[in-house]
Amino acid sequence: QVQLVESGGGLVQPGGSLRLSCAASKLIFSMYDMGWYRQAPGKQRELVAVITSGVSTNYAGAVKGRFSISRDNAKNTVFLQMDSLKPEDTAVYYCNANRKVRQSIWDYWGQGTQVTVSS
Repeated sequence: QVQLVESGGGLVQPGGSLRLSCAASKLIFSMYDMGWYRQAPGKQRELVAVITSGVSTNYAGAVKGRFSISRDNAKNTVFLQMDSLKPEDTAVYYCNANRKVRQSIWDYWGQGTQVTVSS
């Protein structure tokens, strides 16, 4: 079955950086739009960034200019480079793979990785 495995989370001080990775298996990675979402305690899950199969990117306003999403189709991996981190970036970060073809949708989630920004 499809697996998405996130890594790279941890504790970082405000202003610091982290790089998240999400390794995908059992899917044709290059055909999927890949996204990063996050969920803070007591809040709804929200989109952070997405990179399409055509390598277009889109970012939430709160992270634009600080975060960068990229993908390596040869390694079936999507990355999220997070710079200038703020305490409000603290959340569980989830990787998502999504593909829509006419009426069919394939949607997969990873288990999440904790990012904590604190001094």
